[in-house]
Amino acid sequence: MFLKTDELREKFIKRSEELKAVSDVDQLRIEYLGKKGYVSALMQDLRNASAEEKKEAGKTINELKQFIESAIAEKIEILKKKEVQLLIDAAESYDESMPSSNDLGSYHPITLVKREVESIFTSMGFTVEDYSEITDDYNCFEALNIPPHHPARDMQDTYYLSSNQLLKTHTSAAQNTILRKYKNNLENGNPIRAIFPGRCFRNEKIDACHENTFFQMEGIMVDKDISVSNLIYFMKTMLSEVFQRDITVRLRPGFFPFVEPGFELDIQCLICGGTGCSSCKDSGWLELCPCGMIHPNVLTAAGIDPEKYTGFAFGLGLTRLAMMRYGVKDIRVFNSGNLKSLSQFTEKSFVNPESK
Repeated sequence: MFLKTDELREKFIKRSEELKAVSDVDQLRIEYLGKKGYVSALMQDLRNASAEEKKEAGKTINELKQFIESAIAEKIEILKKKEVQLLIDAAESYDESMPSSNDLGSYHPITLVKREVESIFTSMGFTVEDYSEITDDYNCFEALNIPPHHPARDMQDTYYLSSNQLLKTHTSAAQNTILRKYKNNLENGNPIRAIFPGRCFRNEKIDACHENTFFQMEGIMVDKDISVSNLIYFMKTMLSEVFQRDITVRLRPGFFPFVEPGFELDIQCLICGGTGCSSCKDSGWLELCPCGMIHPNVLTAAGIDPEKYTGFAFGLGLTRLAMMRYGVKDIRVFNSGNLKSLSQFTEKSFVNPESK
């Protein structure tokens, strides 16, 4: 028994010195410490030993096992450091004069639009926030003045998870978290200005202008004496910057439990110029931005006094904005994974309706 452990120790040391990659170390670990490895075989042999031999032999086997475990951990650390050093050496030897490959990737069109809109709003004093794609019922509904059994929930077609959580149906789910995060700013005389882009999910019937996975950008501003005029100003400024021209918009009444009054901000379809097409359901208009004045109950849920402060909120459809920006007639192109279709979009490839 003792002879076997000594032989295995020597054999292991010799083998480990020859290893060059982390994956090889894992193979050695399985060979010695796996269920069918050498150490397990030694433990099986203990059944045939006397009670007196078992005590001493068991101690020797455990010492061998501990030695191998420690040696493997040390070897992995050494090899990882070598791999990092190789990467560093390769980077230092990079020849900047070499011609670049023409086969380069491109940003997704929605990413391009998102970054542009973020830049526009940050220039107007808004911060860019992030929020999880998985949330709970409270943040997605109850904190937004949508209590259980409220009929407005039927409009969301929500994906519920077995963990009692859900995939967020709108970026408005971040409102309560962001308002709570910055509410102390109000007491210091500073407004809350934030945007939070993200991916949303609904069990939609998919067609040319509807998808079950889409991107929105939520925006809020809260301060004293905020009105609908402020909302219209910021939205028109943003759209004019994106399309580099004055955009025709319209406000029509819309019901959203978390705003009062609520509006639908529509943009004249830039695919057809307002004459009607499949992208705008032949109406000449495309619903782009549900918006309105934040409901007092939403402010109260975030610990903000609605008697003292008011604010507006909007949910900008980044996917639909990208359709207008690049003249994409079918929303399904964006999630298609078709590189030939997606690679054609660049910062300069937007549609200019005046050229039609």
